Amino acid sequence: MSTPWRPAAWLPVVLMALVLLSAATVMAAQDDAGAAIRLAPDDAAAVARGEKIYLQHCASCHGRRLEGQFDWRRRLPNGRLPAPPHDASGHTWHHPDAVLFEITKRGPAAFVGSGYESDMPGYDGVLSDGEIVDVLSFIKSRWPDEIRRRHDRMNARVR
Repeated sequence: MSTPWRPAAWLPVVLMALVLLSAATVMAAQDDAGAAIRLAPDDAAAVARGEKIYLQHCASCHGRRLEGQFDWRRRLPNGRLPAPPHDASGHTWHHPDAVLFEITKRGPAAFVGSGYESDMPGYDGVLSDGEIVDVLSFIKSRWPDEIRRRHDRMNARVR
């Protein structure tokens, strides 16, 4: 005697398959977007655009010369960290292009998660993706050659 086919019995399996397929699609799209992020510190036009945007949106916290806020490694009374420098003395260059892009676009709190609090907002909806790349290109253009080479090697490993 055969068991009758019951479509409702398959519904959880089909729904789970759709969820997994959707998650895989989103993850692949994020990987593709991250792989597509390439800073252009040798592109004079991108660096000039980035400097202008940086001065308008970033310098008030990170400094006109990328020096960051005073004592940036020590938490403030509110528990948050001051804005770090983006020059060679900071840790910006310790992160690959795609991570820097995501932190700038979504903000450190959204990127780090787990209730992390930061005074830095995300710039999604304020700056275009191209403008974010230009700002990061400007920042990287100010690093010493050896740090730029180390950053390039790190990017090559993660791509």
